[in-house]
Amino acid sequence: MKVSDKTTPHPVDRAGAPEDLVNPGLRTVFRIADKWGLDNEQLSVLLGQPSRSTFFRWKARHTAQASQDLLERLSYILGIYKSLHTLFSADDVADAWVRQPNDNPLFGGKSPLERMLAGKVSDLYVVRQHVDAARGW
Repeated sequence: MKVSDKTTPHPVDRAGAPEDLVNPGLRTVFRIADKWGLDNEQLSVLLGQPSRSTFFRWKARHTAQASQDLLERLSYILGIYKSLHTLFSADDVADAWVRQPNDNPLFGGKSPLERMLAGKVSDLYVVRQHVDAARGW
């Protein structure tokens, strides 16, 4: 019996592959954007400013290519949302936090959303670290 050079990955080997994570992540982030009151332009910035056509394909739930940048951005947004909902028992308070002015030196009196809208992955990271620190992580 000849063994083929081509192997098909076992389903367990593919579990959690980036392409399996990006589409559910995008769907969830679009729902979070609604809760945070983000417009399309703001959400586009948080997602790394894809082309307009790409953004609207994602919004229409067409598949997206899994890039490291997009996966990081999705992870930070999801983490911020989860941490806020752990910190605050009221959903409306948790969702409003991103828009509230914050006197922490990280934000300089501006809202965490304004920091995130600077467009860099590192800005999402800073907000995520801040929220996680408040949780005691």
